[in-house]
Amino acid sequence: MSCENTPKKILVLRYRFIGDTILTVPFMRNLRRAEPDAYIAWVVAPGSSEVIQGIPYVDELLFWDPVTIHADSRGTHKTFGDKLGFIRKLRALRFDKVYVLKRSFGSALIGYLSGARKRIGFATEGRSFLLTTAVPYCYDQHEVQNFLDVLRADGVPVVDDHLESWVTTDEAATAAVILQQSDFQNGELLVGIHPFASSKGKRWPLELYAELSHQLAADGFRPLVLGAPNERQEFADIASKFSATTINAVGCCDLRVTLALLKRCQLYVGNDSGIMHLAASAGLPLVTIFGSTSPRLFGPWGKEATIVSAGFQCAPCRQKFFTECQPSERGYPPCLEAVTVEMVLSALRQKYPARMKITTK
Repeated sequence: MSCENTPKKILVLRYRFIGDTILTVPFMRNLRRAEPDAYIAWVVAPGSSEVIQGIPYVDELLFWDPVTIHADSRGTHKTFGDKLGFIRKLRALRFDKVYVLKRSFGSALIGYLSGARKRIGFATEGRSFLLTTAVPYCYDQHEVQNFLDVLRADGVPVVDDHLESWVTTDEAATAAVILQQSDFQNGELLVGIHPFASSKGKRWPLELYAELSHQLAADGFRPLVLGAPNERQEFADIASKFSATTINAVGCCDLRVTLALLKRCQLYVGNDSGIMHLAASAGLPLVTIFGSTSPRLFGPWGKEATIVSAGFQCAPCRQKFFTECQPSERGYPPCLEAVTVEMVLSALRQKYPARMKITTK
């Protein structure tokens, strides 16, 4: 076979974090549209890669898994020999081009060591010399658009920017069983609630979520609370304060089934978290509560998303809790404590005004 007929080999580096992984999907779709015959590999973290299983735009997922403090790290590449073996694997695949969507110096170094002749990525952390095309990173636009800017800088047309996600028939069936075990009836309106986040600085108080659940139940919704296994006990301690109709799915399913449950919902509300991005990828009308972090950069992506915030001028901040602000009586940042149930409920009601019993006080 001549060199002209050899399929192009393209590597994409965007590993770690559920949200960032989901936000890379529009990049991959536009890349595949422009390069239908190319072999495309995506370097991901093992844990966060679960959310993009079934993606049709990628030929292979390559797992990069060094030891870190992050939840999706399993430490597969622990030793220098492990890391060297990974680089050798990349070099053996003989990539023509690599897109470095992470902003760290280390990710650009991996791209350089891969041996790819063309290396396109963000001009951050003094790493431009490792790239053949260094792209300015914009801190005042959403991460989805920043990723797509990398394609644009390489002359690749960007046609669309919506999120996507995929579930299998078995995953959908497992989600159905979980709902049936709580006597959920087809035709009931289901609202997904994710009251957790990676840090307490991103969490709206659980007590307020409990109050919100009663309001939503009164409006005709079945609350479905989602969370990880390590959050099961925290929710159990307050579950009695939630509406009696609440379905407790905290810690009972993995990310794949969580996605399948979200696809059964008509509405979603939660904090700034990876599950928020999962809900957005499911196409749900959603409301997200923000305090100290930036919705402009990392908020839910899509026309159906609404942000509720108290609008503190100091937000987004460096999140130095609590050296730069005093916590509330319940131990939360004041910017989150200032968001009321009425504010969140009003935003949710605007999503389904015709299907909810609008009450006035």
